[in-house]
Amino acid sequence: MTGSGSGKVALVTGAGSGIGRACALKLLENGYSVVLAGRRQAPLDALAAQARQLGGDALAAACDVTDAGSVAALFDTIRERYGRLDVLFNNAGRNGSPVEIDELDIDEWRSVVDTNLTGVFLCTRAAFGLMKTQNPRGGRIINNGSISAHAPRPNSIAYTATKHAITGLTKAVSLDGRQYDIVCGQIDIGNAETEMATRMARGVRQANGEIAIEPLMDVQHVADAVLHMASLPLSANVQFMTIMASKMPFIGRG
Repeated sequence: MTGSGSGKVALVTGAGSGIGRACALKLLENGYSVVLAGRRQAPLDALAAQARQLGGDALAAACDVTDAGSVAALFDTIRERYGRLDVLFNNAGRNGSPVEIDELDIDEWRSVVDTNLTGVFLCTRAAFGLMKTQNPRGGRIINNGSISAHAPRPNSIAYTATKHAITGLTKAVSLDGRQYDIVCGQIDIGNAETEMATRMARGVRQANGEIAIEPLMDVQHVADAVLHMASLPLSANVQFMTIMASKMPFIGRG
């Protein structure tokens, strides 16, 4: 394969399904070598096999982003296989149960925080250390935020809190990475048509308590946007991007 990413190495977390899978395939189609990380080995292996059939270079690597040892092992593998990392897409994440605040189990709160925030920190920490010492120096980190980084859905305190925190993490990494040619941006996605978003088509609770069906958009638009962010030279950065189904209930009241 040839393309804008020829010779570059990207890591996508949560690559086994949904947004992660679509973005990994888009990067592969455009010449990136892609490390496919996720908790389940089987879908990663299937995606890597598909990539090989297309002439791409993919490495399937099971990883629990909430575990520092698992993340360290993943980055040891990246160093051994490629010697560098040009793009990290922090995509792995999970929702919490849609319950009232006082009904949310503390262990579930911690699990959402561990996955959506600590997991992003651990992968970013490892990528930062590699990117600032590799030659050529530098790289790009893209964080999957959410519309929930701006406004919550009802009964989503854990998910919303972590996604707001990702915005602060993105800004801090952008600042701290300047001296090492490490850039960091965030993509906030609203209602991409994936397995996780199928409930939107059935109807979800709105701020006024009503249940309403929400529009969805093709996940390929997200993949195109991530490719655009990834393909920029390190002298340019998409700091924040919001890509969403045009008619989803985000802008405006009600």
